[in-house]
Amino acid sequence: MYPSPTASSPADPTLPAITDLLATLVAFETVSSATNLPLVDHVEAYCRRHGAAVERVTDGTGEKAALWVTVGPADRPGYVLSGHSDVVPVEGQDWTHDPFRLTAIDGRLYGRGTSDMKGFLAVCLALLPEMAAAPLTRPLHLAISYDEEVGCLGVRPLIAHMRERGVMPLGCFVGEPTGMAVVIGHKGKYGAKVTFRGRACHSALAPVGVNAIEYAARFIDRVRLTAEGLSRDGARDELYDVPHTTGLTALVQGGTALNIVPDRCTVGFEFRAIAGDDPRGLAETVLAYARDVLVPEMQARDPSCGIAVEPVIDYPGLDIAPDAPLVTVAKRLAGRNGHAKVSYGTEAGLFQSLGDVPSVVIGPGDIARAHKADEYVETAELAECAVFLRRLIAESCA
Repeated sequence: MYPSPTASSPADPTLPAITDLLATLVAFETVSSATNLPLVDHVEAYCRRHGAAVERVTDGTGEKAALWVTVGPADRPGYVLSGHSDVVPVEGQDWTHDPFRLTAIDGRLYGRGTSDMKGFLAVCLALLPEMAAAPLTRPLHLAISYDEEVGCLGVRPLIAHMRERGVMPLGCFVGEPTGMAVVIGHKGKYGAKVTFRGRACHSALAPVGVNAIEYAARFIDRVRLTAEGLSRDGARDELYDVPHTTGLTALVQGGTALNIVPDRCTVGFEFRAIAGDDPRGLAETVLAYARDVLVPEMQARDPSCGIAVEPVIDYPGLDIAPDAPLVTVAKRLAGRNGHAKVSYGTEAGLFQSLGDVPSVVIGPGDIARAHKADEYVETAELAECAVFLRRLIAESCA
């Protein structure tokens, strides 16, 4: 998926420290359903010990928090290193190793979040003492968020906090796993659940009822037809592995028994859009079909029937020009000439759209290893990331 490095990364003297920090981070079971405060407490104390300024941004429940860490002169624009603290669950996955205990085998470090994306955070924290010791003329910030995996939720108040600080960064490097390739674009996404309310009755009297599953099936077909149209006639961007906007239904729940006309059916659907399309607008198009065509038909048979829409996920895409200054900087620091785009989402689009901060995605690991059993990152990838960050430190001293 990604361009190959221009050269293999040499052994890095900080690899033991990176590995130790990664082991500590992996041991915090920061699935999105749980609090991330133990990890936040540990990282905040670590950063303060090394002279960094740390600000905590807590959510409304008091159970989640993000960190804004600054090294260097805070009154000047600098660069942001962004990563999320949460990980996806491990239930139902067949792990060979304990997912919350780092296991090293033949240059690979296994554990939940090693690629996505605690490996990047471990490198940033391991090099924090070098940042603090350097004569920085521009600051370096660590932005550590929560609940990225359930909709990029925690970075939004963090970006608002950043804007309130008044000094806008020069750019943001989001450390999602790209194999240290420079990623200049990712798709935006909008997803929702639609619940169809019908009227139940005995299946022997099926015409008397209002079959929620059958109306949901017509909605599902409209999502499919829209997606097929985008694939056939829509905008294209050949830098993506799937070069067009996609849509699909991924969740259907309804019915209670074969002899009952179902009165409930919930459909979960999404659109992932390249820069030429609006995923929320596409979702509204298919929802308009449900409201304008399907609901009147249902209510003509029973006025109590209808639909309820629950938005689930909504984040913007990333699209930064290949010749943008930040892209040039990223390529120079990474020792790369090429760039790529990816279909999965990141917080980079939010830094760009909400924060007005130019952003690229670059980090150790591979997204193909994420979200499944025996996730791992290679020590060589962590070493290459450390090279990138040392060059960024030098850049920030110029």
